[in-house]
Amino acid sequence: MGLNSLAGLGMRSTSDQVSIDAITLFVALLCACIVIGHLLEEYRWMNESITALFIGLCTGIVLLLTTGGKISLILLFNEELFFIYLLPPIIFNAGFQVKKKQFFRNFMTIILFGAIGTLISFGIISLGAIQLFKKLDIGFLEIGDYLAIGAIFSATDSVCTLQVLNQDETPLLYSLVFGEGVVNDATSVIGLLSAYIMKKLYFGRHSTDREVALMIVMAYLSYIMAELFYLSGILTVFFCGIVMSHYTWHNVTESSRVTTKHTFATLSFVSEIFIFLYVGIDALDIEKWRVVSNSPGTSIGVSSILLGLVLIGRAAFVFPLSFLSNLTKKSESDKIGFKQQITIWWAGLMRGAVSVALAYNQFTMSGHTQLRGNAIMITSTITIVLFSTLVFGLMTKPLISFLLPPPKYFSSMMSSEPSSPKSFSMPLLANGQDPDIEGDSHNTPPPTNLRMLWTTPTHTVHHYWRKFDNAYMRPVFGGRGFVPYVATSLTERNAPQLQ
Repeated sequence: MGLNSLAGLGMRSTSDQVSIDAITLFVALLCACIVIGHLLEEYRWMNESITALFIGLCTGIVLLLTTGGKISLILLFNEELFFIYLLPPIIFNAGFQVKKKQFFRNFMTIILFGAIGTLISFGIISLGAIQLFKKLDIGFLEIGDYLAIGAIFSATDSVCTLQVLNQDETPLLYSLVFGEGVVNDATSVIGLLSAYIMKKLYFGRHSTDREVALMIVMAYLSYIMAELFYLSGILTVFFCGIVMSHYTWHNVTESSRVTTKHTFATLSFVSEIFIFLYVGIDALDIEKWRVVSNSPGTSIGVSSILLGLVLIGRAAFVFPLSFLSNLTKKSESDKIGFKQQITIWWAGLMRGAVSVALAYNQFTMSGHTQLRGNAIMITSTITIVLFSTLVFGLMTKPLISFLLPPPKYFSSMMSSEPSSPKSFSMPLLANGQDPDIEGDSHNTPPPTNLRMLWTTPTHTVHHYWRKFDNAYMRPVFGGRGFVPYVATSLTERNAPQLQ
């Protein structure tokens, strides 16, 4: 019996061996994506997401050819894996690295796009699908399915936005398009709790590892708690990132700051590459394509209709809401120009892994389906994701360079937030103005009445928030300028202090 047990320990079941082989190949492909992405760094049309998507598609084709069309997948797409493990690091790092002043400067416009705009797009896509799909023989779909289609394709994909827009080069567009993708219905208090714990206990006096570990765990805790209470995990972890970069990050030692900054960025980078590689391979899942193989025209028709509705639905709110937003702004520099509106419309057309995960959640059972209508919706979603990522994604950076060329002096400008997690170049509006210079608040008298609140709501709210933050929040939760220097190593203790 003992010998049999020992023998069993040295043996591996067939399913375990298949899993190990699949994971080994997938990790090797991740390495290839990183290396090839580095080699294509100077090529302005390409980015890591498109590289990973291409490699995933090529891998799926090789698997189909080598197995005679029997196997096309390494790993089955799992929406739980996506939402629970891969998405949180990406969204948190986006919040942790975001230019806070630029983001909140445009917060009202972001809310307008993210709430009202998404609702307009949702209505157009849902109603359009109900009317147009009746003319195609796609099988039975319930009214809830049509509403789900509207929800899946109306929202901007935040993961794609992070890949094609650079907040240092186009901060206004980045904050509007990405912010639109994360605005929903919740907020985060875990970030404040982590800041308070770090400030009071100051783990770095004994262990930098504990500081880093606590920041990572509490960041993830905010997402899981939001999901536990059926709130928006994406918005929660995004604002948790903002809060932790504003308070918690300044409460830890210098070595922990460097470590956490690169750790969060690395986790986000790997997750992004994993997702696009995952989607590229899963796009050739032979099971779903076999179900719709008898009616390729119908599948193409559904994909074309949905893509057209996405184009119309986004245009229906970007241009009118930009016009309304401009009416509330007196300064020309704060208004969204027509070229910027075109770029916002174009950059938000991409649909990615979020759409695929939502489609799987709505139209499959554990990743499988044999219903013709559901299979058509899955294949159509994959088609739109591939088309929008490759076509719109490839064209976004050249379009920005053509419509909104960067100022010549951009590379010589320094950041106005040198001690923030993402720090090294100053965000610029299209006209080159710096919205973040601290001195502006000293040269401009503070607002004194409701008229000022109405005419300059962003500056007014920011003025009072700064007063409240400095008087009440930072003394309790810490932050830049509110944490005493504490030496954490023998070298630091013996170093002379500046007076």
